[in-house]
Amino acid sequence: MTWEGRRVYGADVDEDPGPEPGHEYVELLGGPLDGQLVDVTGLSPAERAEGGALIADGPAGMFGPGGRAWYGPQPGADPGCWYWEGDTA
Repeated sequence: MTWEGRRVYGADVDEDPGPEPGHEYVELLGGPLDGQLVDVTGLSPAERAEGGALIADGPAGMFGPGGRAWYGPQPGADPGCWYWEGDTA
């Protein structure tokens, strides 16, 4: 899958926020971080299956700056995607 032109979660927007060669990514679908990529290169299969709570920058999430958006894989869905599960403080 090609990720060219996509923004990587946590990347500095003043530099190149795009994906790096040799890294593995999953796409975030839904919620405040929709369309961004998460670098999962160093995650074990168990960690990838768990997903994670990602900081939702600015007012994007339900809980404002510092709030977290939960994303994770869904059974039977595309393994290259993590789906939004909700927000938390």
